[in-house]
Amino acid sequence: MLPIEFYRNIPAKQCCQCGEEMNEMHECYFNECERCLSKAEE
Repeated sequence: MLPIEFYRNIPAKQCCQCGEEMNEMHECYFNECERCLSKAEE
């Protein structure tokens, strides 16, 4: 398996609260989506 194939096959990151698929960003280690994070701040 080529390294690029490995990274393409990694499943999308999901929010640990609601299960929504998250858009990953560089240097972002959150496990919750923006919607759940904003609810927690309220």
